[in-house]
Amino acid sequence: MDSDSSNDTMNGAGSAIMDRLAQGKFVLIAEIGVNYYDIATKEGITPMEAAKLMIREAAGAGIHAVKFQTYKAGTLAAKASPYYWDITEEPTRSQYELFKKFDSFGYEEYKELKEYSDEIGIEFLSTAFDYDSADYLDELMNVYKISSSDLSNLPFIEHQAKKNKPILLSVGASNLPEIEAAVDVIRRVSEQPVVLLHCVLEYPTPLEDANLLKVLSLKRQFPEYYIGYSDHTKPTENCDVIKTAYNLGALCVEKHFTLDKTLKGNDHYHAMDPDDARRILKGIEELDMIRGSGELNCLESEMTARTNARRSIVSNGSIPAGTVIAESMLTFKRPGTGMSPDRLNEVVGRAAATDIEDDTIITEDMICDAPVEDNGQ
Repeated sequence: MDSDSSNDTMNGAGSAIMDRLAQGKFVLIAEIGVNYYDIATKEGITPMEAAKLMIREAAGAGIHAVKFQTYKAGTLAAKASPYYWDITEEPTRSQYELFKKFDSFGYEEYKELKEYSDEIGIEFLSTAFDYDSADYLDELMNVYKISSSDLSNLPFIEHQAKKNKPILLSVGASNLPEIEAAVDVIRRVSEQPVVLLHCVLEYPTPLEDANLLKVLSLKRQFPEYYIGYSDHTKPTENCDVIKTAYNLGALCVEKHFTLDKTLKGNDHYHAMDPDDARRILKGIEELDMIRGSGELNCLESEMTARTNARRSIVSNGSIPAGTVIAESMLTFKRPGTGMSPDRLNEVVGRAAATDIEDDTIITEDMICDAPVEDNGQ
């Protein structure tokens, strides 16, 4: 599918990611990446079977989308490319050698995964790392994801933006001018929605480096775009990192996904598993409950307390019928079942319509207009 895609596709129609974002709803993306190769080895199944198993587990956990990584080692990294990950977890010291282990899938395999994802009701996408991948993935995805590693690869960003689909753009290890340049390239060729994902290119990211206030900075700097977070911290029991990112405005969160966090290699050691995902989604649901609607009005649940805790105008001593009421004759006490203190001027200067005993809550039927004095004219 080229840049002449139908308007529905161009607007991200059919994309759970974009539909949810448009409604202000949280999105969780399982970054399967190439972790399915290790799962296949562990389980004694094929990589395709493992990839489908991971899609199935993600959908079962309530995750909204699954994302893979599409590349060929030879087009991604020079053979001399050094590592940038924790070698106690992944001992391979060459990017090329690492990527070579995980680059056997091509168009047919990703097409099968796309169809399987559709079948079980979870959105499919994959990060393209070369032009060929970006082209053949076009017909398989409603949304493009661009890696932080390609933030300065402006020709490649432009190539993907010309597909005229929404873009998730990770902005890890970047400075503001670089983000602005990337966004400008997208905007020159596409008006589709953009999601900027705060990201830290440190695997795993120590909590002290998470720098989640960058989410607020991105919201201030790019108010017209959705803001999200691509997380590389190790999961915590209470999901504090992702919940904090969400509270700061990260509506879309992408996190690596595995079925076994104890596996060595690649992206297992900082990934979430299905149980983590369930905790994340439950935590976000609880946050939404706590955050409420933000409307500036009294809640139905507050009405009884509002009535009983507020004050009414109360007589401060006995007031005989016909007496013109002065402010000194009144005080303010709970409950708020009578006339509110903000109506004091409706009482002062009027007359008691009946005898009013001391410590009586004043109601409208107890007062009347004071008689007009006859000045003899």
